Amino acid sequence: MIFILTEPRTLGGILGFAIGDALGAPVEGLPPPPVPVRDMTGGGPCNRKAGCVTDDTCQALAVARSLIGRGGFDPEDILHGLLEMYRRDPGFYGPTSTAVFEQILRGVPGDQAARRVHEARGSRSNGSVMRGPPLGLYFRDPEYVREVSLACSRLTHLDPVTGECSAIVNVMVSRLARGSLPEHALRDALLICGSDEVVGMLSRYWRYPIKPSLDALLTTHAAISVFLSSHSLEEALIGAVNRGGDTDTVGALTGVLSGAHWGYAAIPVRWIEGLQDAAEIRQVAHRLWMTAEQ
Repeated sequence: MIFILTEPRTLGGILGFAIGDALGAPVEGLPPPPVPVRDMTGGGPCNRKAGCVTDDTCQALAVARSLIGRGGFDPEDILHGLLEMYRRDPGFYGPTSTAVFEQILRGVPGDQAARRVHEARGSRSNGSVMRGPPLGLYFRDPEYVREVSLACSRLTHLDPVTGECSAIVNVMVSRLARGSLPEHALRDALLICGSDEVVGMLSRYWRYPIKPSLDALLTTHAAISVFLSSHSLEEALIGAVNRGGDTDTVGALTGVLSGAHWGYAAIPVRWIEGLQDAAEIRQVAHRLWMTAEQ
């Protein structure tokens, strides 16, 4: 049964996303750490301070702020917000988003920039999957969540698998945040998915090894697999960020799924206290809940 969107689930989703990002950032791109990450630490490829987030959270917050400010989905406004975030700290954006944003900043129209990058190098990376979960928290109808997820993904990533992966995550987030059981949320997302490849892997997620790479489908599979095999938010996030690979994105996506399901109360206090800019992130989550479709 689907209930209304509650503030604890919205707050849990947004904060869970940011915490998963911050936990995973110091070990991003590295092999599984010999000592499991359980608390906020610093370092990593981008030499982040303990508790700092990466572009995953910056992009997701840009989407959330646009939804709040525009009262719905406005792709031009979202792209403007994403570019503003990119200008502030371009160092840790992924290859596809970086290439698209750089072309736009040189004057190439957004749709042309995304097309050029897709044709030159492909766009099956996970950059558009990471930024989309606020769409699931904001909108209720699964078909519409999928529609706006595909449109938001196409701002930078034209690969259809990437778009469908974003839609899967966002529909799951929408259903979980409104009271659906995890397996039901995945079922509902798969029923409206337009990619046989995505459905084939995620409908039998347990049969595939977890490979947390930059590939959109492998990232999505990793986050969903860890979430569905865990019994608590803490277990899920520790499991997500200690597998090596693209740990910040897998951590963020696992965090939003877990937070939308288990809620704010399930987040360990030490993680909330250790998260940089937690008050600002909490405020965005509250405003998103206030304006979202219940």
